[in-house]
Amino acid sequence: MNEYENLKLDHQLCFALYAATHAVTRAYYDGLEQVGLTYTQYLVMMVLWEKDSVSVGSIAQRLDLDSATLTPMLKRLEVAGFITRKRNKEDERVVEVSLTKRGTELQDQIAKVQKGVECQTGLCHDDFIQLRSSLKKLVESMATSREKKAAA
Repeated sequence: MNEYENLKLDHQLCFALYAATHAVTRAYYDGLEQVGLTYTQYLVMMVLWEKDSVSVGSIAQRLDLDSATLTPMLKRLEVAGFITRKRNKEDERVVEVSLTKRGTELQDQIAKVQKGVECQTGLCHDDFIQLRSSLKKLVESMATSREKKAAA
């Protein structure tokens, strides 16, 4: 037996998550491309569909992205007519992002894309919910662990 059995690719949680993420994002690709969105833009739109008119910082925090990473993406969404960006009147450092009518209407098409991807997973609804819950728990646990390390 190999002394480093734990280093085999098939034994890696990180690779299983990477491969699964790649498969799921690939499943979104065609549907999103038809409406002119990338996967990351889709994530931004979901944040806005949950709560419209939020700051760039709030979007960045929700998606665990750097604000500087979001800016070019938001510019492309604005050019496409899905969002508007405006400086906050009380604090000009804050940029508020809002959906346009076109961005709001896009939600109907994207809901169908998401349902199609959910079906492609081959999971029954309960298993789908359980997997999502387990992954959320994993993310929370890893964040807590990282915070404890940083505090030490």
